[in-house]
Amino acid sequence: MLLELQQIIVNPGQQMLLKDISWPQLENILEEMGERRAARISYSDGWLEIMVPLPEHEKDKELIGDLVKILLDKLEIDFEPFGSTTLKNERMRQAVEPDTSFYIQNQAAVIGKNRIDLNIDPPPDLAIEIDITSRTKFNNYEILGVLELWRYKQQGLEIFLLQEGKYIKSQSSPNFPNIPIIELVNEYVQQCLTIGRSQAMRNFRTWVKDNL
Repeated sequence: MLLELQQIIVNPGQQMLLKDISWPQLENILEEMGERRAARISYSDGWLEIMVPLPEHEKDKELIGDLVKILLDKLEIDFEPFGSTTLKNERMRQAVEPDTSFYIQNQAAVIGKNRIDLNIDPPPDLAIEIDITSRTKFNNYEILGVLELWRYKQQGLEIFLLQEGKYIKSQSSPNFPNIPIIELVNEYVQQCLTIGRSQAMRNFRTWVKDNL
């Protein structure tokens, strides 16, 4: 007897891995799951991973995404935020849902779009993942051609830049040259834990005003 998707329960912080999933099956699963859901997916050549993030995961994602928006606004850089939209390319047999993502250099190409199809659209210029543990998911971004990936773990922020098809760890972000992104993100995520989000965000806006 085949299980229905609604019969499967994945608890927060847990992952489920399914194999031999065809592309039409993936599309059906995504349609059945809908867009307003907590679960995130990644897919690579028949392997489908479904995970449900913890509440603290969501808090970090929202905070870091807001820090990026404040910086881009202050620098007067046009951008289009796409959150956790599904990035998929049928020809490459890859799909992934970042915690949040941004079109910066390519923002003009996606203005007015609600969904991204990497068969025709460019990949985001920046994708952000919180505590990514799956190597398959990491590889998704390489194959799909996302030029910059941020990974935030308990130890702090890591930046990866795509060079010749592989990610190379970097201490700086090309999207924010001359800005100490790693130090800033680590500092204000920590401030959120100690003095609360509202005060931390006010402090960050003050830093931006004084330094940019």
